[in-house]
Amino acid sequence: MTLAREAFARLAELFEQWLGAEGGDFVVIGAHGKYPVGALHAGGSVADVFVSGADRVVKIPRRSTANGLLATERNALRDIAIVVEEHDWLRPYFPELADTVDHVDTGSGERRTVNVLGALTSEFVTLEQVRTAYPGGLDPRDYAWMHRRLLRAIAGTALAGWVHTAISPANVLVHPRLHGVVLAGWSFATRPGTPAAATLGSLHYPPEIRDAASHGTDVHMAHRLMLTMLGPRAPEPMRTFAAGCMQPDPSLRPDAADLLDEFDDLLDRLYGQRRFRPFELPKGQ
Repeated sequence: MTLAREAFARLAELFEQWLGAEGGDFVVIGAHGKYPVGALHAGGSVADVFVSGADRVVKIPRRSTANGLLATERNALRDIAIVVEEHDWLRPYFPELADTVDHVDTGSGERRTVNVLGALTSEFVTLEQVRTAYPGGLDPRDYAWMHRRLLRAIAGTALAGWVHTAISPANVLVHPRLHGVVLAGWSFATRPGTPAAATLGSLHYPPEIRDAASHGTDVHMAHRLMLTMLGPRAPEPMRTFAAGCMQPDPSLRPDAADLLDEFDDLLDRLYGQRRFRPFELPKGQ
């Protein structure tokens, strides 16, 4: 056990050196520019996200075995960018793939598939942070705008021919002041009819996830997320709505595009005329 701990500590030390943690002069070079790797912004399931200047972040897999997952993210975001050009209303809901880097460490010779993304760091928080701030559940009137925008993102994902497969509190970013929503974390995405690229033990998946994911997979996960975020504050009509979107047979789940009007009708019945609700996290969060 002592040898194993020493080996792990040494591996961690080498990785920090590779990231340029000491000296702050580590740079990755992409097709469109050079990107300094700055402070750690967020740690995901397979990769870490580092600040790079004012308007970029650099996403680096912690192990070279995850290179394929970062390549999947590239492909998904490229296809989504094509759809966004045709349907500009979808633009706010997805990260921007600004550049790609195939970095080879001069010391170890290890290659890393690195993605350079639009920053999304100023004022954005994850739903994981929101959930921590509201442990008793969100007011459904606040989560309503988040869910409406998430449904739009899922509709755009379907247009691009992808399934996200990892719709979770950690992968949904919200901008409280501007009511923005971005669906992030595309490393586990897959094409309809194929299994998810990877799964996480912490998530509750629909039954088809390891066999043939579909656009209904994302619909299922989005409504599982809704119930998670609302907790005991979810009104019964919303629970019934979510149950219809989480049926075991994915062919029985509605399309995200069709759900947009249905969800609006539900909100009208519950809360009447729609009005803007300012939203913010409690002080100190």
